[in-house]
Amino acid sequence: MFSRILTVCTGNICRSPAAEFLLRQHIERAGKRVDARSAGIGALVNHPAEAATTAMMNARGVDLSSHRASQLTPERLRWAELVLVMERHHREAVLAMDPTARGKTFLLGHWTKTEIPDPYQRSDEAHAKAIQLIEEALDPWVSKLC
Repeated sequence: MFSRILTVCTGNICRSPAAEFLLRQHIERAGKRVDARSAGIGALVNHPAEAATTAMMNARGVDLSSHRASQLTPERLRWAELVLVMERHHREAVLAMDPTARGKTFLLGHWTKTEIPDPYQRSDEAHAKAIQLIEEALDPWVSKLC
């Protein structure tokens, strides 16, 4: 099992923190431990998670209050054993930053063949849909990781 997993999106305030915290929650429920972190290719550094995402995650029993956005760096990529991105262009950005990450960087929706669209500054429905797609995409990863 991979013990260091990095989730990546654009600003690191909606999708990747939701994926990070949900991944950790699901793996811990399966009785395993994981060091899950997140970063953004254009992070809003030190910003908390977006309010709509925070509220929807709270409704799922997940507290994002400790999250602060961080920038994707080559060091973070080297730290990670598995990198899960929300959209194909995120994978391209990861590989442009560190070509050696090729064999460990996958679309979060790899198994479901979906990208997770960015809900930033969009409706509550867009945030809800993104979180739903994240949860659906996480299930096969959690099954394979546990």
